[in-house]
Amino acid sequence: GNEAAVWKRWQGLSVLPRPMAALGAYRCIECNGEATELYRDYQRGVLRISICKSCQKPVDKYIEYDPVIILINAVLCKAQAYRHILFNTKINIHGKLCIFCLLCEAYIRWLQLQDSSQNTDPDDLIRYAKEWDFYRMFGIASLEQTSFFIGIFITLWWMTPEMLKRKSDFILLLKALLLSTYGKLLLIPAVIWEHDYTPLCLAFIKVFVLISNSQAIRVTLNLNRVLPWFAIFFGLILENGVVCLFQKMGWDV
Repeated sequence: GNEAAVWKRWQGLSVLPRPMAALGAYRCIECNGEATELYRDYQRGVLRISICKSCQKPVDKYIEYDPVIILINAVLCKAQAYRHILFNTKINIHGKLCIFCLLCEAYIRWLQLQDSSQNTDPDDLIRYAKEWDFYRMFGIASLEQTSFFIGIFITLWWMTPEMLKRKSDFILLLKALLLSTYGKLLLIPAVIWEHDYTPLCLAFIKVFVLISNSQAIRVTLNLNRVLPWFAIFFGLILENGVVCLFQKMGWDV
């Protein structure tokens, strides 16, 4: 009854748990062990969640949960919620989410660029209203994020080459990193409700995104807590190197 009702709610959503697949297609959200199915359908609306053979716990308890609860657990950076989203659901919003986050970041930079000007001449305001500055900020933000991801991939490939042998491993990690940047969506309300503490809010958002990136790397590659942060640190160095390059070129970033 209860499980069947929850499953009916899931059917109306774009993110759907898949019932059956080949060996190793799913992961236990508790121990990260491989599983062949998330639940067993006994027909007539009777479903039973599969039990992990390794830890003897439900393979994925989140298939019973409301999406809002899953989102809250993801915001809290719980590894179980990340495993559910990355391994046990069919989700294809990585590219759209990445572009939207970059647009948010470009918009923030464009506003800061506009506010930094002390010239009140109408012609200057019209110049800032042109789309070129916004597109330039979008391009810079895209290059910085690309360099950040490249730094992470280089570090992980150097430290754990056995975990990134196949093209599918790189693609999965890239998707995990793209999804974990969702925290940048908070940039818009931080600007809408602008106050004296906005720079501090932006700093907290940056830290939250980095924590999400770390958790995504840890869950995807099943690593300890140290190596993901080491990779992120190297990614930040490469990203800051790109920023310094733009500044030497005389660009406002």
